[in-house]
Amino acid sequence: MARAAFNFSAGPATLPEAVMRRTQEDLLDWQNTGMSVMEMSHRSADYMQLAHEMEADLREVMVIPDNYKVLFIHGGASLQFAAIPLNLATSDDTVDYLNTGVWSTKAIKEASRYTNVNVIAGGETANPTEIPPMSEWKFSDDAKYIHVCANETITGLELQQEHMDFLFAQGKPVIVDMSSNIMCREIDVSKYGMIYAGAQKNIGPAGLAIVIVREDLVGHARDITPTLLNWQTYAGFESMFNTPATFAWYLAGMVFKWIKDVGGVKAIAEVNQRKAEKLYSYIDSSEFYENHIAVDQRSWMNVTFSLTKEGLDAEFLAQSKAAKLLSLKGHKAFGGMRASIYNAMPEEGVDALIEFMQSFADQHA
Repeated sequence: MARAAFNFSAGPATLPEAVMRRTQEDLLDWQNTGMSVMEMSHRSADYMQLAHEMEADLREVMVIPDNYKVLFIHGGASLQFAAIPLNLATSDDTVDYLNTGVWSTKAIKEASRYTNVNVIAGGETANPTEIPPMSEWKFSDDAKYIHVCANETITGLELQQEHMDFLFAQGKPVIVDMSSNIMCREIDVSKYGMIYAGAQKNIGPAGLAIVIVREDLVGHARDITPTLLNWQTYAGFESMFNTPATFAWYLAGMVFKWIKDVGGVKAIAEVNQRKAEKLYSYIDSSEFYENHIAVDQRSWMNVTFSLTKEGLDAEFLAQSKAAKLLSLKGHKAFGGMRASIYNAMPEEGVDALIEFMQSFADQHA
């Protein structure tokens, strides 16, 4: 049986149906061990094998070079807002941050507690609808690193390859929050100093963060850095200094295997591009809906839109829920609607959403 509904939540988000069904089968008895994976010791041989396979699969699907550490950390991506400056800078250093929205702002605010932050560009509005022109970006000569949020989940504003290439050309470690677009397309990991992502969008359940960091950037944390914010702690103990989020690891590993099964990130990217182009094309062709993000900076993962007729939002959400199209309400900081179409959202879900949107528009023409 296929799922009865399509979940467009921005996070925690939908997981692949095949993964959820396999998890259901494994829940009470994982691989004939007589235990759920939630119940077994993380130090057991069975679980250690699972953990090693999980990392190996992630390295394969993202083509992660050998000189990068892969760390599995508690606290989601937000904990890294503090960990990054504590591991890479002193209180007297300068670091560069690009402000493209709410999540960039949160990272800037936290980093400012530990070091000197130069805002490269942006920040005039809480949720901008376009990225400042690169001609306006002002870098620091002595910045220890450059930090950006690759995709602002709230608005659906995404940095493009030209932006990333410009950042790489500065010759500083580029640190990127990819919480909402990791593995949505192929990237060259070797160009990044560090990539981090909360799991609850394209990876697995909430509470876990994945950190992919170049080895030469590990081992420089300040003496005052809390043990569980120091990347060396995780690198030296296979991310098991303390009990990890075992079930989240298991589910993330299942997602990595699913990515391999469907043809890898390259195959997923082709579907993602079709889904996004199909939905944006419908919105742009309609007089009933509109998207406010700069056309060449739209996110593949988070498609925001609003109704051009006022007073219909509540009815749209009620009818879409009745049609089993869930979690379409936009973030309170931006308003309108938001369809998050992460890797696990099948193309049929986007087709069903467009069909509903057209039906709703016809009702109110």
